[in-house]
Amino acid sequence: MVRLKNRYLLVHILYPDAPNAEIPTSKPPSSVPDVVQFHQPTPDALTPQLLARAIRDEVSLLFGDYGVGMTAGSLSVRYLSPATSTAIIKCSRAHYRLVWAALSFLSKLPKSSNKYGVQACVFQVVRVSGTIRKAEEEAIRRARATILKAKKETAERVGSGLDALLGEGDEEQRDPNESLGNSLGAESGVENNDDEEEDDSEEED
Repeated sequence: MVRLKNRYLLVHILYPDAPNAEIPTSKPPSSVPDVVQFHQPTPDALTPQLLARAIRDEVSLLFGDYGVGMTAGSLSVRYLSPATSTAIIKCSRAHYRLVWAALSFLSKLPKSSNKYGVQACVFQVVRVSGTIRKAEEEAIRRARATILKAKKETAERVGSGLDALLGEGDEEQRDPNESLGNSLGAESGVENNDDEEEDDSEEED
């Protein structure tokens, strides 16, 4: 008996463009770290069925009836998380590159999945695994790495802002004292020079 071998594609849905101005957001775009902007949540209206249909349509557009016939029997979306914009797609091992190519050419979400209109995006294949377990482990690892990167970027922004504010305040407080010390130092230097001149004159006499 021949066992059918499949491949599982771990896919991230990225949003490199700025969010639509018509979509209400809780924070201004400038306050959101770039890594969070790229990995923003996908609309809940995007279902595994809609995504699978979009992939089949793209395969048909690129490879015609041949591509549809080679991938139709095994292509399915086994996992889709709108919160993390992550999906796991199952396809046959012999033709997974056809599905990968179709994902690379997809540049927007299906119209029915976004009530605000067409939203541009990028489907990035980050791992190809022989088992769904390995794909899930990689998805968890990358999600943790993204969270840590977002926290680090936010902390750096807050720290740089505080340093700028505190630095300016310290300079303003130190300027009067430094100027007074410099003036006193200059006066004492002049007095010392005068004393040295007087001593020289006495020796000459």
